[in-house]
Amino acid sequence: MSERDITRTYSRKQFVEKLRRLADAIESEKAFTIQIASERLRIPADVTFNIEHERADGRQELEFQLIWDADDR
Repeated sequence: MSERDITRTYSRKQFVEKLRRLADAIESEKAFTIQIASERLRIPADVTFNIEHERADGRQELEFQLIWDADDR
């Protein structure tokens, strides 16, 4: 599997829809599927969740992260 680092910008409505679907899957303890830049990702129900906050050069960034092993696809 090749390395990949993609950032995609969404409208507020699209972002809310994706977050709702993700929250529903997490709450139901089900896998979640999302397509990002032509690649379909299946995130298993037993992922690790973390929140990251960065601050540098007058900007701040908040990331909600889901982490899983590549072989869990």
